[in-house]
Amino acid sequence: MARILVAEDTPENLEFVKLVLEQAGHEVLAAKNGAEALVQARAAPPHLILMDMQMPVMDGITATRALKADPALASIQVIALTALAMQGDSERMDEAGCDGYLAKPFSYKDLLRVVADALAGLAEGDDCEAVSDEGGPC
Repeated sequence: MARILVAEDTPENLEFVKLVLEQAGHEVLAAKNGAEALVQARAAPPHLILMDMQMPVMDGITATRALKADPALASIQVIALTALAMQGDSERMDEAGCDGYLAKPFSYKDLLRVVADALAGLAEGDDCEAVSDEGGPC
């Protein structure tokens, strides 16, 4: 299964996402803000990042821009987890480099569907147990 980094500052949301993904067989890394997400992504590149957009220290937009600007991490898909629903928010997430989004609140079925769709784009026949020799996603 995949290594998934979840950047979420609300403990209840983080625990819910971790529980659902771990029960689905994924390895879950956790970060409480965008700055932690960058450190973790560089230390152990995940196959997918689920990024809250509103966090302290560094928000998800800023963190996603930094990830997408790093050649070693740019190919990792970032799915925005957001309660933002104002006009222009979707464009800001797209502009930052998010590959999709999941609006809060969401169900475990919605979460699993979005994760499955994002991971379907990984290399055919790859079980995602390890990252590539270059350190990027499988």
